[in-house]
Amino acid sequence: PRKAIANHTIITNFLLLSFSDIWELQILHAVLFSLIYLAALMGNLLIILVTTIDQHLHTPMYYFLRHLSFLDLCYISVTVPKSIFTSLTHSNSISVLECAMQIYCIVLFACAELALLTVMSYDRYAAICCPLHYETLMSRGACLQMAAASWVSGSLSGIMHTVSTFSAPFCEAKVLGQFFCEIPHLLKLSCSQPNFAEIGTTVTTTVLGLGCFFYIVISYFYIFSTVLRMPSTEGRSKAFFTCLPHLLVTTVFFSTAFIANVKPTSDTPSVLDLLVSVFYVVVPPTLNPAIYSLRNKNIKAALAKIFSHGYTIHVLSLHSFLTTMPP
Repeated sequence: PRKAIANHTIITNFLLLSFSDIWELQILHAVLFSLIYLAALMGNLLIILVTTIDQHLHTPMYYFLRHLSFLDLCYISVTVPKSIFTSLTHSNSISVLECAMQIYCIVLFACAELALLTVMSYDRYAAICCPLHYETLMSRGACLQMAAASWVSGSLSGIMHTVSTFSAPFCEAKVLGQFFCEIPHLLKLSCSQPNFAEIGTTVTTTVLGLGCFFYIVISYFYIFSTVLRMPSTEGRSKAFFTCLPHLLVTTVFFSTAFIANVKPTSDTPSVLDLLVSVFYVVVPPTLNPAIYSLRNKNIKAALAKIFSHGYTIHVLSLHSFLTTMPP
């Protein structure tokens, strides 16, 4: 829908891309995305729960992991539930306000996650390369400041991108070539092309993102150099298992997000566009809990302790109930 006021067309909503026009495929998409969302929900909530309850996991590494899990939980909740709703109801309309909120939240959580991954690489660098100064470098105050800086940087980036994207009017309501509001596809609908405000914001964010990425790469260069000089094979294996998941997550997340936002958008939606977007919006929040927990003995031990404790309480409660029942 549109309203004509003073010879200008004011867009009130956009149309999101449907994965398919076939009802059976829409149901399949809804079921698949529902399962993915539930897996991400359960995995990230478990990590938050475990790292909060277990006192042994109150260290900087797991403190940042808890923040990462919360970010992932929010990040996937911005896009996937709306996509499921679209498939089930055939209602692919999204208001301009809802689209602006979606853009703000996506940029906020994506930029905050990249900043937090950078902080986590610094934590690993401090732990492996400067073990004697680790307590000083990663004090409680320093951890709080770095986590807060990640959230603030994400929030500022979200505000900048949202304001610059919606600063120019949109000429006509077309189907966005994506299952969520994505900045490159919105810019194609803008009346003023090119949108210099958004271009400047994108360049700034990209430069900062590349700076974070190169900092992570340099950190891991020093980390792996230190690890390879370790005399103990067990020590090297432990260090690699601690660092490689973080490096894998960072590479997948950054490369797909960079490709999605820098490559030119095509006039007709392609499968490649959808796949790239799924890889930076849906895959990282779903795989992060598995990557960080399956190889982590501390988290697995804490999970086992929590579940066994819960089972013990359940058995004792049942026994107490049965013994107090009248004959």
